Amino acid sequence: MKYNFHPAALTEYSEAVQFYAENEIETAQNFINAVEDAIFRIIESPKRYPVTDEDIRRCLVHKFPYGILYTIEDEYILIVAVMHCSRKPKYWQDRI
Repeated sequence: MKYNFHPAALTEYSEAVQFYAENEIETAQNFINAVEDAIFRIIESPKRYPVTDEDIRRCLVHKFPYGILYTIEDEYILIVAVMHCSRKPKYWQDRI
């Protein structure tokens, strides 16, 4: 199954990578790997992760305080947010 990022989710992801890269490039690469792993786990089994709000599901990113929020569309997965878990919980709702 394919996946797409909501434009705001892609911006969040890029900003998080930039934040980690400013501190240590190895940490940034580890973050990228962890997010990609989470996305592959979602693609492998989209219904595996719990519904958190309406049809939005959340997959936690290993070793980092982030969650991937997504919906299952007919032909692809839509990543709605790459959310820091300490952030205001429902800030992304205007994206759906």
